[in-house]
Amino acid sequence: MAHVVVLGAGLGGSIMAYELKDQLRKGDTLTVVTKDPIYHFVPSNPWIAVGWRDRQDISVDLAPVMAHKGIEFKAVAAEKLHPDENRIALVDGTSVTYDYLVIATGPELAFDEIEGLGPEGHTQSVCHIDHALTAKSAFDKLVANPGPVIIGAVQGASCFGPAYEFAFILETALRRAKIRDKVPMTFVTPEPYVGHLGLDGVGDTRGLLESEMREKHIKWMTNTKVKKVESGKMTVEEIGADGTGMGDKELPFVYSMMLPGFRGIKPLMGIEGLSNPRGFTIVDKHQRNPKYPNIFAVGVCVAIPPVGPTPVPCGVPKTGFMIESMVTATAHNIGALLKGGEPDQIGSWNAVCLADFGDSGIAFIAQPQIPPRNVNWSSSGKWVHLAKIGFEKYFLRKLRKGTSEPFFESLALKVMGIDKLKQVKKG
Repeated sequence: MAHVVVLGAGLGGSIMAYELKDQLRKGDTLTVVTKDPIYHFVPSNPWIAVGWRDRQDISVDLAPVMAHKGIEFKAVAAEKLHPDENRIALVDGTSVTYDYLVIATGPELAFDEIEGLGPEGHTQSVCHIDHALTAKSAFDKLVANPGPVIIGAVQGASCFGPAYEFAFILETALRRAKIRDKVPMTFVTPEPYVGHLGLDGVGDTRGLLESEMREKHIKWMTNTKVKKVESGKMTVEEIGADGTGMGDKELPFVYSMMLPGFRGIKPLMGIEGLSNPRGFTIVDKHQRNPKYPNIFAVGVCVAIPPVGPTPVPCGVPKTGFMIESMVTATAHNIGALLKGGEPDQIGSWNAVCLADFGDSGIAFIAQPQIPPRNVNWSSSGKWVHLAKIGFEKYFLRKLRKGTSEPFFESLALKVMGIDKLKQVKKG
């Protein structure tokens, strides 16, 4: 009988455990190892940062759900993975051995790569619930003492949607507080153009986002590298298409939220054949590591090359729909191995995103995520805001019930109801 371990219990790891449980034979065991026993719905963090949600609204205690499903749950952080020994050393001095391992750790946030960046420096973040709550305290100070705001992402970031979301959610919150006229806003991004998203755009995301920014009086700077951040001042440099720097500029601010670059977590760093130089896990089309065939990986921790060269480095995002397709393929592939077969399922790696703007939003579909595409669609409207709210409630309800049904696919089909999503489903 086999012991299967899932390392990480975020969006990918939690649903990975649910789907894997359905694939196990009688006598096989499943363990989830994670540093945090409480799941937080990360897509809601921009709402947390302006006070539209509280911690308890977006949290799920995973331990009782996992116990109910017969999954062992260890809330202890990993110290180091030893793939040649099929063993994970934990920070409490114990170890967990495995026959099959699924890495679903998400990323480490690389704030330290830029001086003064992050909650321990001079900018805010919506990457974690604790960061979002700190950002809420800073937002309250902004409302009391309005001034310039800088929102965006730094070089090497690979998740741009939340930056756009938060820029527009903050703009909506400032209008509701009746101080928008006192808060100049600038969006700073390494993307070569607004709406690139690390995907070379999807549909008309460029036109839609530029139009929204003009309408909401948000200035923008693209191809921009953040050099350092000091109290009340951000030093940036715009880079030309030929890679030539255009000189440093100093941008004043009283509030800033900048998404950092991502890298793999330390326990996975420096393992030849498993991780790339940034610590992301290398996988084949079956989500399986080529050197260690009993190790699979899903989610943000997976190594994906950029869509193409850009003057300032931009990573590729891993959206919920894409992660779910990785999870389903991995569960079936491990199930096949347990039953004496070989992996044969391939994740679709399509992108479906609902980006909320506080009172409207933009939705897009990319099939596949990396161009050229069979489906390349985007749309905007108040319906996206309502769909995002419904999506949050739907996902959290399903997570608390421990169901293994495909959350993103089924919800997307319900709230969007368009033929293109049926094409995405067929892959």
